[in-house]
Amino acid sequence: MTKPVIIADSSPLIALARIEQLNLLQDLGFRVLMPPAVRDEVTVHSRDAPGASEVRQATWIEVEAPDRPRVEGLGIMVGRGEAEAIALSQGLPDDAVLLLDDARARRLAERLELQRIGTVGLLRRAKKAGLIDEIKPHLEALQENGIYIEQALIDAVLEDVGEVDAPNDNEQATAQSSYDGNEGTL
Repeated sequence: MTKPVIIADSSPLIALARIEQLNLLQDLGFRVLMPPAVRDEVTVHSRDAPGASEVRQATWIEVEAPDRPRVEGLGIMVGRGEAEAIALSQGLPDDAVLLLDDARARRLAERLELQRIGTVGLLRRAKKAGLIDEIKPHLEALQENGIYIEQALIDAVLEDVGEVDAPNDNEQATAQSSYDGNEGTL
């Protein structure tokens, strides 16, 4: 049986590396791909940035180039890394998942009917798979590392995994789509 494929953009890779959870991608059973622009963003242009070394050392992350004409068309709507990740996803089987945190790129992926998940959604999946005991410390670590996460999203995810009391219905409905792969930032 082949592993499910996840195509990573730079922000989630850096975020996961900063909180020492990059291995969750592998532990969740994914074959992890990143396009060349994402590799360059993380390991070349930001060589000394927090998380860059961890991504560079993750030899299980494969670099795969997308179809160039697809990238050019997408590049006018999103950044180069996001465009390459989306283009790469378009060339893979329907069960491939995009790992994106950028709101604009997630909306574009949604319009293209591509599966997607963000960093918070990945942490949620890891918690439900029993790979991490709690999400809250990881969310706090992300915030301590300068990663912005909407409070409504934090509340909804923590409630979903049983780590806090339920938020009111309006907050939960708004935040729900932000982590379940339907839309949002993280």
